[in-house]
Amino acid sequence: MVTIEPVEYGGWPHCFRVSNGEVELILTADVGPRIMRFGFIGGQNLFKEFDGQIGTSGERDWVPRGGHRLWIAPEDPVKSYGPDNEAVAVRVEHGVIYATQKVEEVTGIEKRLTVKMADAGSGVEVVHRLRNAGSDAYELAPWSLTMMAQGGHGIHGFPPRGTHPEMLVPTNPLVMWAFTDLGDPRWRLSKKYLVLRQEPSNVVPQKLGSYNAKTWGAYLLNGELFVKRYDTVAPVAAHPDLGCSFETFTNADMLELETLGPMARLVPGESVTHIERWSLHRGVRSEKRIDKCTDEELDWVMSGLV
Repeated sequence: MVTIEPVEYGGWPHCFRVSNGEVELILTADVGPRIMRFGFIGGQNLFKEFDGQIGTSGERDWVPRGGHRLWIAPEDPVKSYGPDNEAVAVRVEHGVIYATQKVEEVTGIEKRLTVKMADAGSGVEVVHRLRNAGSDAYELAPWSLTMMAQGGHGIHGFPPRGTHPEMLVPTNPLVMWAFTDLGDPRWRLSKKYLVLRQEPSNVVPQKLGSYNAKTWGAYLLNGELFVKRYDTVAPVAAHPDLGCSFETFTNADMLELETLGPMARLVPGESVTHIERWSLHRGVRSEKRIDKCTDEELDWVMSGLV
């Protein structure tokens, strides 16, 4: 059975703990909307928390802070980085929690996270909504970003593979940024997987993007695996950033797992939703470090989890 209760968290007095007795999730109403914790009860927080930024609010500029957030794509230094440092309106109804941000002054967009946890197990559905509350049409894509704690491995699966010459049509892009360096040893790209290692000692940022109609990203940390899934019916060309439904980024502070919906033109009053499904798994181990595994070894590690 799912319980939702008000709690204090990290210095924020107005937070909500969602739990089913196995896993717990913390959403704060003091800033955001942000989900700041997801983990097994009594266990580690898989999400990153930035020291000195937890429990604060009212900052003039956007603050990384950590956790899970909703942004606007394509990335824009002003429109994507709208501050989310004020209180949000939270409503709890029938075991579902709704967190709605005030309309952003710069964009005229209203952001909402809706969270529903399964009665048993570790499943969570997170619905991301962007509503155009402005006076002009707005072209955007929903962008869901989860900042993971340091020291783990991000894992992404490519679309189903095949053989030549039986399959001649490309299946997905592999998108680079100007700072992407495929020679960086934190990357491992194979036929079926993209793996990115998070190193707290490495300050050089890295990023790649891809597309998969059955998008999933995972993060393995201390034997626990976080998985987020997103299904899209839109073709690759409809997605931002040269066709990305998934992106991953790392620097010394954290690793991000990101999913992106297709571009949409919202007239005033219209909204778009983007749904992720999360799960947590314990006892996920490999005899080798994940970025050293073969595809067959990774298949065994990930079997039944994604």
